Amino acid sequence: MTFTLRKKEILIDILARLPAKSLIRFLCTCKSWSDLIGSSSFVSTHLHRNVTKHDHVYLLCLHHPNFERLVDPDNPYFKKEFQWSLFSNETFKQCYKLNHPLGSTEHYVIYGSSNGLVCISDEILNFDSPIHIWNPSVRKFRTPPMSTSINIKFNYIALQFGFHPRVNDYKAVRMMRTNKDALAVEVYSLRTDSWKMIEAIPPWLKCTWQHHKGTFFNGISYHIIEKCPIFSIMSFDSGSEEFEEFIAPDVICSSWGLFIDLYKEQICLLSSFYSCEEKGMRKIDFWVLQEKRWKQLCPFILLIIMVHSVLVKITNS
Repeated sequence: MTFTLRKKEILIDILARLPAKSLIRFLCTCKSWSDLIGSSSFVSTHLHRNVTKHDHVYLLCLHHPNFERLVDPDNPYFKKEFQWSLFSNETFKQCYKLNHPLGSTEHYVIYGSSNGLVCISDEILNFDSPIHIWNPSVRKFRTPPMSTSINIKFNYIALQFGFHPRVNDYKAVRMMRTNKDALAVEVYSLRTDSWKMIEAIPPWLKCTWQHHKGTFFNGISYHIIEKCPIFSIMSFDSGSEEFEEFIAPDVICSSWGLFIDLYKEQICLLSSFYSCEEKGMRKIDFWVLQEKRWKQLCPFILLIIMVHSVLVKITNS
């Protein structure tokens, strides 16, 4: 028995070092290997090793295959098609060209990524926009079912996706609003492959949420909300289904150039405006949320350039 357990430990240690693409092939080796590789414990072990050691990490990029053609529209070979590719996280060299799971890349953008899974949907979201969960490293994707709980057409829709470590599940959060301030929030669970409508929405959110780009971290969705003349950050925990509000710093008086993002695994606020001293330069004021309070960090100057690609960190697991 001890010898058998030791052999299994050695096998797990070997398999956990391999990229996901190799593991997919090994599913057909025998039933015992298939059961092992498909088990939740092995998936967690493989994911933890790849994340902590930064093994098999790539950048997923939506880019034009020929940049010269992109910047020269008069070129007779100019094309507007973009392609997905995986680039090395260390050398930035192209490793794989990917076929989009739905064929054309047109009008699709990324709404979140976590542990190798990417959420993509229409660039302009509608209530009936299909959502796709894509694993580029193994070329597989899932399309969640359409939600049927609402019959209203919404004008403003926000979509976010990520992993919730406490409930060990991948979640997608949709916030939707009509012109008459009707608000709906629903959560998709990858584990159950189903949507759930959130019934208890705080009154202060129903009248203040605007369609600003948010961020998603550790299963919690964050959005900027306007409560003239002040601004707040709304958080929604997709696991506990609870809302919370954080008042933004007093110096923020406009939503123009206001962004929320992540910095060193902390929620941060960036407020930008053009610098008068240098043309094409923008000054960024910078705060991080620490223990439910905002701490201002040193501002910085950003050179504004045109970017034609979207980069997402992909762990091949």
